[in-house]
Amino acid sequence: MKNLKNIFVLVFLFMCSLLQAHANPVEKECNMRLKDKVALVTGAASGNGKAIASLFAKEGAKVVIADINAEGANALAKELSGRGLEAVAVQADVTKEGDVRKMLDVALSKYGRLDILVNNAGVFDELIPVGNVSDELWDKVIATNLTAPMRAIRMAIPIFDRQGGGVIVNTASIAGYTGARGGGAAYVASKHGLVGLTKNVAYNYKERNIRCNAVAPGRVETNLRANSEKLVGSKTAHDATIGEWKAIEDKIIAGHDTNLRKCVPEEIAAAVLFLASDEASFVNGSIFTVDGAWTCY
Repeated sequence: MKNLKNIFVLVFLFMCSLLQAHANPVEKECNMRLKDKVALVTGAASGNGKAIASLFAKEGAKVVIADINAEGANALAKELSGRGLEAVAVQADVTKEGDVRKMLDVALSKYGRLDILVNNAGVFDELIPVGNVSDELWDKVIATNLTAPMRAIRMAIPIFDRQGGGVIVNTASIAGYTGARGGGAAYVASKHGLVGLTKNVAYNYKERNIRCNAVAPGRVETNLRANSEKLVGSKTAHDATIGEWKAIEDKIIAGHDTNLRKCVPEEIAAAVLFLASDEASFVNGSIFTVDGAWTCY
């Protein structure tokens, strides 16, 4: 009878451990790869940015959640803080230089340093080809996807220099090295530019212990299109001109069938975590593709 009682106790304890692991599986598996690091993530209120900020916090980082959507940024900061993780929100329109400065200042005033900069904020242009893109849409896409990361990096370099180094991860896209597959003329041009900027920064600052890499997602389950319509009117511009270039759109979309599936933001976040961590200490100037082999045909 005593042996049977001991068996019941062991089974009970085992089941409790399984329930605890199931209730919080991600935290259970975390290795604190970013312990005590301070990370700034732009576009962090939703999609890839939210997944990146959340994973960074679980891995021990103190995270600055920057987004034009103040409500979403504050909600995520509150959620993470409620779980005992370090996070602060800041509303920032990355197309405004003053807001870029503000989000870096928040990192310094709140945590005293900045170790990791993730330039993730971006907008999409709904595949609009060059013959139909307006100057207004072009300028807004370039300002968000290319000029904003450049400004953030430019402001972060002196901070990293004072600290003896730092890490930059840019959210590029497969559109950064393909043609029509990943987006319209403005989006593709912006991501090609971001890939080039990533490599340029990596080489020029490698002796100063500053690494710069990019993640290049394929199709991802996010609200990028809805956000882009709100911010730059991309869907409105698409619908107003699609009658002139429907054959182009049909040709591009036909290639989407070769994609295994859309990935989820957590899969992008895992790649960004690696690039931001010390495990990638000799990875510099790389464009890390996360597309399920979509670009391999």
